[in-house]
Amino acid sequence: MKIKLLFVPLVFAAVLGAQQPQLAACVRNELPALVNTYHSLHEAPELSHEEAKTSAFVATQLRSLGYTVTDHVGKYDNPAWTGYGVVAVMKNGPGPTLMVRSELDALPVTEATGLEYASRTPGVMHACGHDIHMTVLLGTAQAMATMKSDWHGTLVFIGQPAEETINGAKAMLAGGLYNLIPRPDMVIALHDSATLPAGVLATTAGYAMASATSVEVTLHGLSAHGSAPELGKDPVVAAAQLVLALQTIVSRETSPFDQAVVTVGSIQAGVKNNVIPDSAKLLLTVRTYKEEVRQRILTSIERMARGIALADGLPADQPPQVRVYESTPSTYNDPALTARLTRDFVAALGASHVETGGPIMASEDFGSFGLENHQIPICMFSLGAVDPVRIVASQKSGVPLPSLHSSRFQPLPSPTIAAGVTAMSSAILDLLGPRAQ
Repeated sequence: MKIKLLFVPLVFAAVLGAQQPQLAACVRNELPALVNTYHSLHEAPELSHEEAKTSAFVATQLRSLGYTVTDHVGKYDNPAWTGYGVVAVMKNGPGPTLMVRSELDALPVTEATGLEYASRTPGVMHACGHDIHMTVLLGTAQAMATMKSDWHGTLVFIGQPAEETINGAKAMLAGGLYNLIPRPDMVIALHDSATLPAGVLATTAGYAMASATSVEVTLHGLSAHGSAPELGKDPVVAAAQLVLALQTIVSRETSPFDQAVVTVGSIQAGVKNNVIPDSAKLLLTVRTYKEEVRQRILTSIERMARGIALADGLPADQPPQVRVYESTPSTYNDPALTARLTRDFVAALGASHVETGGPIMASEDFGSFGLENHQIPICMFSLGAVDPVRIVASQKSGVPLPSLHSSRFQPLPSPTIAAGVTAMSSAILDLLGPRAQ
């Protein structure tokens, strides 16, 4: 990979060359304050379902820019959780409705970057870059408020809570998001990248991120003394057999052309070495792109659990329990929208700063905003956030860069934020510009 040493002036020059001097000036003027905003957000992360202060801050900033803001949007299955979603609307004449999304929440990670503006909340860190996302959203909102004469339609910015628990998008939709605003014609978002140099963008058409389904399997046995296994029915042995059987779902039941992952991340059984327990519990994650593949895998998991229970003689009156306890759909970037955004980014940043990405098996709940069967075109693009010098050092040493969710993940703020605001604003100016009328 050829490293592009990007600096903020280079971003501005690219924008000027793309006949957007006003946008370049907005980004240049806003950047120092935006970097301070990023530092403040990074210092004060809040976990999923606890984003009270972060939500209030984002809502206040958007109100100050002239947007009509509704906060506390969201309805969860768990009544103990508060909806901290933020919805900001600016209506600017006839035209399409475009929604831009950022997340609000952080992760239960103890920061180890040593930064002066490191998290001040013990055990919590913006290790996934949602602070970058919020800062870009606020910078873009300011630029669009300043450049109102250059776009027409309805522009919606949302701050979404609980992305890390993949239930925040569903909660906002359940809380009436698409009743609060005109149903969007398009939804766009960005996600920072822990592998791309700061200021470089990547777009992926079609399936970009997998769905995620969390599954709990409980096998019921019959407890006995460990010295007399013949007097019991051992669910631990059945669980071990099930772990191995599950591996054949992808290798022998799924087409090689349909990407899928089935991972057992936890086995919980027993409390003492010489006691056969009454039950064993497995926690799985299932990743696919296509919904029909996901459904086939879930059916196979249940079939295998019941078959092994039968073969091992586990109690017939207590069949295995298979429960899906959280899920989110895949992220499918509308090809036409993605192609259009790619052209916008090339015009704004230059072709050397825009790459073609590939699909990954990580997951996001952003796809929920497109509704079932991709009713609403959506696109999420990647925003490079890594200091190019650190990339070079990693390549030379062979030591991997800190990934997203790492306690050492450390974006390079200025060029990342500048490129993010430039790219997102350029996309909006196109999607709500003369071509959209």
